[in-house]
Amino acid sequence: MGRWTTEMILMFALERADVFSIGDLGLQKAIVKLYNLKYDNKKELLMMVEDLSKNWQPFRTYACLHLWKYVDD
Repeated sequence: MGRWTTEMILMFALERADVFSIGDLGLQKAIVKLYNLKYDNKKELLMMVEDLSKNWQPFRTYACLHLWKYVDD
């Protein structure tokens, strides 16, 4: 079991309110689209995503739900 799977279990099975899956491609795409981010490499993107996610504490799980919906539309 990896990090992403563990984060999904924390979000959906254990209903933790403050989980953010930084490695989730859907979340990354949503944040890039929403904030019109420009980046040179994956490491830079992950740092920007992590910094932005701190704004949503202690409810990052709910932010993830909205971001997934945003990228799906």
